[in-house]
Amino acid sequence: MAIGGGALLLSGATPAAADPLGDCTPTKGAVVAVDFGHWGGGVVRGCDATPTTGYDLLHVAGFTTTGTEHDGPAFICRLGNSQFNSGTQYPTSDQEACKLTPPATAYWSYWLAPPGQDYWTYSPLGAMSQRPKDGSVEAWVFGPTDPNGTSGGPAFTPAQVRAQGQTDPGDHPPVVEPAEVNLTAAGTWLKGLLHDGDHIYDEGSGSANLYQTARTALALAAAGGKSDTLTRMTAYLGAHTDEFAYPNGIGNAPSPTGAALLALLAESTEGDPHAFGGHDLLGDLTKSTCTAEALPDCVGKGDFPAVGDVATQALAVLALQRAGGPVPADALARVAAHQCRDGGFSPTLLRAGETCSSSDPATTPYATIVLERAGGHDDAVAKARKNLRGAQLPTGAFGAYPGVTAGDVTATGEAAQALRLLGDTARADAAVSWLARQQTKAGGFGFDEGATDPEIFPTWGAVIAGARTDLATLTTKRTVPPTVPPTAPPTGTPTKNPSTPPSTGPTPPWAAGEGPDLAKGAAFLTDRSRLKQGHYYETVAGTGFADFGMTIDAAYALAATGNDNASLRGLVDFLDNQGKDGSTSARTVNDWTGVGSSHAAGGSLGKVAVLAQAVGRDPRKFAGHDLVAALGGAVCSTPSSGTDRSCPAKGAYRSAPSVFSQSLGVIAQLRAGQKNAAAAPVAYLESLQHTDTGAWPSLIPSTGDSEVDSTAMAAMALDLVKDDKSKAAVTKALAWIATKQLSDGGFKGASGDSVNSAALAIQGLSLDAAKYGEQIKKARKFLAGQQNSDGGFNVAADGQPGSDVRASTQALGGAVGTSFGTLTRDLSGTKPQPTTAPTGGTTPQIVTPGGDAAGTPAGGGSLASTGAQATGLALAAALLCLAGWRTVVVARRHSTEGAQR
Repeated sequence: MAIGGGALLLSGATPAAADPLGDCTPTKGAVVAVDFGHWGGGVVRGCDATPTTGYDLLHVAGFTTTGTEHDGPAFICRLGNSQFNSGTQYPTSDQEACKLTPPATAYWSYWLAPPGQDYWTYSPLGAMSQRPKDGSVEAWVFGPTDPNGTSGGPAFTPAQVRAQGQTDPGDHPPVVEPAEVNLTAAGTWLKGLLHDGDHIYDEGSGSANLYQTARTALALAAAGGKSDTLTRMTAYLGAHTDEFAYPNGIGNAPSPTGAALLALLAESTEGDPHAFGGHDLLGDLTKSTCTAEALPDCVGKGDFPAVGDVATQALAVLALQRAGGPVPADALARVAAHQCRDGGFSPTLLRAGETCSSSDPATTPYATIVLERAGGHDDAVAKARKNLRGAQLPTGAFGAYPGVTAGDVTATGEAAQALRLLGDTARADAAVSWLARQQTKAGGFGFDEGATDPEIFPTWGAVIAGARTDLATLTTKRTVPPTVPPTAPPTGTPTKNPSTPPSTGPTPPWAAGEGPDLAKGAAFLTDRSRLKQGHYYETVAGTGFADFGMTIDAAYALAATGNDNASLRGLVDFLDNQGKDGSTSARTVNDWTGVGSSHAAGGSLGKVAVLAQAVGRDPRKFAGHDLVAALGGAVCSTPSSGTDRSCPAKGAYRSAPSVFSQSLGVIAQLRAGQKNAAAAPVAYLESLQHTDTGAWPSLIPSTGDSEVDSTAMAAMALDLVKDDKSKAAVTKALAWIATKQLSDGGFKGASGDSVNSAALAIQGLSLDAAKYGEQIKKARKFLAGQQNSDGGFNVAADGQPGSDVRASTQALGGAVGTSFGTLTRDLSGTKPQPTTAPTGGTTPQIVTPGGDAAGTPAGGGSLASTGAQATGLALAAALLCLAGWRTVVVARRHSTEGAQR
């Protein structure tokens, strides 16, 4: 790559099939640049005048691509262009076979620069899912780049790539029709949620939800000012300050979230945060500030203990600022240090040397408010203000994720607060007008654009913004009578869902009360902040695509525990009735399995069929298809040849890339009584077992590894065969699994000391519970130790703490010990759940909780069940399913665990 006179020498010649570069202007089209410098070439660029996806941009711009055999064409493994070496694609076949996902040391990394951005951002989406905007530029660079995109970026700037001087199209506030948030309706809805007139009751945990109570109180302060209800709520929280703000005991550091929320409530209602509930909340917060990053629960000097996200750090600083007392300089500096190059702020607190990426628009507002209030940060505030302006959509909304075109209520409510504080009144009003149009008939707000089911978390920020105030200045000093008379305290005490044992399964080898809290775990899974429309989970924020695999995992977990049959019924009905997700293509579970097409995926078909069998539905008439017949038709009669890699061997299921998938297919066929039809798949599964150890590999074709998860799953499948050969295989497999138990009771998986692996090991070992009872008890104790206060589970004991949805589904189902081969749940007596069809084109927010007992989002979305951040190679592989590649492979088991589960 040549640089001359400070300018990059880009190839400007346009391939015959490409749109002319001149067709791309500052407001129309997108430009892509590919750097062939690794092979001695230059940077070739091309134009797509009507961009749709990053994948199409490459091809319309004149580039050719090749994917991997393992992942399909969506994962770009080779790139070529006629302007370099006659179109030869690189890396060549002798340099990279393009069979499996390339290593992070040598692959094509993908970089973005939206309109007006003067630096590169590592793409969090695969090329088929990325939607370039008019005026944006993209780049592809070959070489080493870590999974978070913190190294190996382009050596040239977006400005050097832009065609015809593409620049920021302008800075004009959105022009929208004015609208007002109905504060009276919002207040009425919030008050209607109160138990005994003073707190929010959590049905799942059977206790008060203090986090949501505090947020509700702050929202009511904004909606109606002083009221008897607000007074009662403040008193209730004051009486429960010990458990809310000091969960680790009096004398220990307070919970920064709990202390900050209570302090902000006190400051907003003319209370004293230095004497709230008998505690000096702010004094204790100040004393707890980390003096060194090496201290326990401290990421860096100046952090508040156990805070992993910048938003919570900022809220704690804001609470100190509002009281007018000294703010620890290091605590404020930590907020300022997390401003990224684009002016936005990192959602997670970073350690020294980690690269900043502002991937969560809901973080920047609070950080901006804090720096503006502090003074002396004019440059940082100006950059943050520019970032907020640039992130605002033409509708006035702010997206849940950079680059999305649909609004997110939480991000919009918080951004409106910051813009108003900064004096950007027109933009703040535009955001409030959008919020007003999202208010539900009930009065509250949902998470997503067009949502009809209100939730407390998005409502509190939307109401504060709708009242044209912000958390820095919110007050009830004004005398405003309650718009609705205080409601009488409701009578009666809500009851929890009964905790019932599985309908069928082995006799548990543990005593009552041992292991994880199943009821609390089920409540975590069914919380509406995670379970979209009560029916499915999202794959990645901003896409609107349902994660059908994880939705079924949750159904398995609920079926195993029996703690929420009503929600389980809702999940099953959604799938069976071909419910559509929130993406523009409105996908159903049949799109995920490919049933009825030539590319139906055997593992996915088996997964759906097993769920139908477990809940008493007919798999021959599920979601409008005969899944048993489809599964039989997906059995490979011969290995595929040429470029077709869908059938690795006779007896394999078509497009089932893992032992886990093969095992699900076998279980489904055998549970349907198809012993003869399953003979070839059973034989192939048996052939994959390592004869020396009894273990199974993870991938198909075998990569020669041995894995606990796959071994447990294969054992569950072969346990249904009941012949001598299979019995011997199962016996050997269980003995091998038992030898892999770690001293803490866990099992090693791709993500470390893995919750996922421990849960599957329990299911496998429970096939012979009498023999392996002690190992099972030890593993259940391990799972209990990985369950968080919100009911969810960590991905791994040695990984980053925080509740993960997919790990939680496996932990709950596995903890019961019931095999997928015998899992049964009787849904008799349940009723169809209320259905709310998602609006087409919306972009539901993915939530990977880990913040507080209420399930507050804490940081960026992780790739469920892996512990890997949803960026880089791991996310690129996961997003193949969004482009129709449902059978996402476990790409390099060291980086992804359980993607097919």
